Amino acid sequence: MVYGLGIDHFTFKLNFHFLTQRFFLSILVDTAAVITCCYLLPGADVTGFGSAILVALALALLNQFVKPFLVILTIPATLLTLGLFLLVINALIILLADWMVLGFSVDGFWWALGFSFVLTFVKSVFNALVGNNKDNNNSGRIDA
Repeated sequence: MVYGLGIDHFTFKLNFHFLTQRFFLSILVDTAAVITCCYLLPGADVTGFGSAILVALALALLNQFVKPFLVILTIPATLLTLGLFLLVINALIILLADWMVLGFSVDGFWWALGFSFVLTFVKSVFNALVGNNKDNNNSGRIDA
């Protein structure tokens, strides 16, 4: 039993294993989605599989750490545009990933906006095919 947490070591280890598997599956799905988007859009390009993995990781980090600050800072603009300014934030996140990752390029704001639309659609299709949805509340538990 882990003292103070009320969980035993086996449950913690099982949940950690499940979450790491889910993270790596999510990165692989995102990598395939980035490659697909670059194939579909002439204004976006990725040079190889390694660069696509780096783009997937960069997008995951930017969406986790930078995007919340941008959303908070732009609340007035988001309210005035009835939420449409969030699309601009998505395009800016794609442009930041373009700036961060060598081997990935987007030709401008409008291509970044289109890339974010196509990426969202392709990721939802791939996640449905793989079964990697966030609504799954299994969380690594074994129910008998």
